[in-house]
Amino acid sequence: MKSQKKRGSRTGSIVALCIVLVCTVVLGVLGAGGWAIPPRGLYRVMPWLPSTNAESWPSVLSLGLDLRGGMYVEYSAKAPEGSEADFGSLMNGTISIIQQRLADKGFTEVNVQQIGGDGIRVEIPDVQDDTVLDLIGAAAKLEFRDPNGEVFMTGEMVKTATYYYAEGDHQVAFTLTDEGAKIFGEVTSANIGRRIAIYLDGEELISPTVESAITNGSGVINGMGSAERATTIAAKIQSGALPLELTQQKVDKVSATLGRDALSSSVLAAIIGILLVMLLMIVRYRLNGVIASWALSIYTIVLFMLIAVFHIQLTLPGLAGVVLGIGMAVDANVIIFERFNEEVRAGKSVKVAVRTGFKNAMSAILDSNVTTLIAGVVLLIYGTGSIQGFAKTLLLGVVVSMFSAILVTRFLMNRFVNAGCVKESLYTKVSAEKSAEPTVEKSAVPTVEKNAEQSVKKSAGKEVEAK
Repeated sequence: MKSQKKRGSRTGSIVALCIVLVCTVVLGVLGAGGWAIPPRGLYRVMPWLPSTNAESWPSVLSLGLDLRGGMYVEYSAKAPEGSEADFGSLMNGTISIIQQRLADKGFTEVNVQQIGGDGIRVEIPDVQDDTVLDLIGAAAKLEFRDPNGEVFMTGEMVKTATYYYAEGDHQVAFTLTDEGAKIFGEVTSANIGRRIAIYLDGEELISPTVESAITNGSGVINGMGSAERATTIAAKIQSGALPLELTQQKVDKVSATLGRDALSSSVLAAIIGILLVMLLMIVRYRLNGVIASWALSIYTIVLFMLIAVFHIQLTLPGLAGVVLGIGMAVDANVIIFERFNEEVRAGKSVKVAVRTGFKNAMSAILDSNVTTLIAGVVLLIYGTGSIQGFAKTLLLGVVVSMFSAILVTRFLMNRFVNAGCVKESLYTKVSAEKSAEPTVEKSAVPTVEKNAEQSVKKSAGKEVEAK
């Protein structure tokens, strides 16, 4: 009965290993080249694994300026004199307007973000012409249109527009100039129950319904849905120009050729490093090294799949974060294997050594990864630009490495052991002296006892003769 159960467990482990191997190969092929899934190729899986050829780089992996080429500009921002609006709201509105302006002109992959307390950084990939910068600081065109589409008022007639919260609703409160109040009162009186649209640079910003005539030059737009949307809309209505005054501080460019060269060399270096690590693990830990290399392959495939899914932009520091994450994944395996080897050399069976080795290694693995996660979160919160890219890939790499070490490596080791790989020599070197020690002890004991017995008999014989 036990023999049949053992054979069943062995067969099940072999089948499980084969399934994981097939899944690994299939994911590797899909990640490297993509695949058109039948019928008739209606569903296409886009490749997501990096390539040393920048020309065939997977489209789902977004690249930063240092790897792709383009230009970036940094501004310092300050609120206009006499402005009563919250600076944070004005900053959000300014960033949103810049993003929208560039997107409307075809620069859909532009990245606009706040740096520090009052800085703005604009990254424009695949662009080397300075004329694009004119779009950033140009005055916006704010228009109010009646239900017939005719423009009856412009942004110059708006004095203030601020976020307002009342009765559980996020709103935008606005005030108008005397001229604007008169015009707005006439239009709203004639269009109660109808919509008035507000346009920014030719694009519809919002089209609220007139609930009552607004004749005193101040009113609210309700139903914004969230505080963030309300503050953004308010900042855009605040002025026909950008809500904040920008002063250009720095402009820099990265050529496309330099970016492609950096990308190819970085990926090639990472591949060489991974292969060398795999070779070292196999030489040092034998079958466990093969398991670690297998788990590392799964780690790499899953990591870049998640980078593509979450649209994390890769920069040179970001690639460094990926490589560092790979190193941490291997480091976790090293800790596990060393604990495993210690248990085997102490005389425990391979099956028991797997369980005990993982148990003893978990605290060290969790401590090292948690401290790295804390550092990554701090960099993500307080860092800017490429530093944030490094933090994102590092955090994702640490999480995936913990999954790889705790689940994948453990699963593979248990399946190999259950499949019959239970010889200590498959995993580590067991000294010959240790294996010979029990034989020496057993052969020495009876010899000593026999010699002692013969000595007693001889002594007893001599005593008899003397008597």
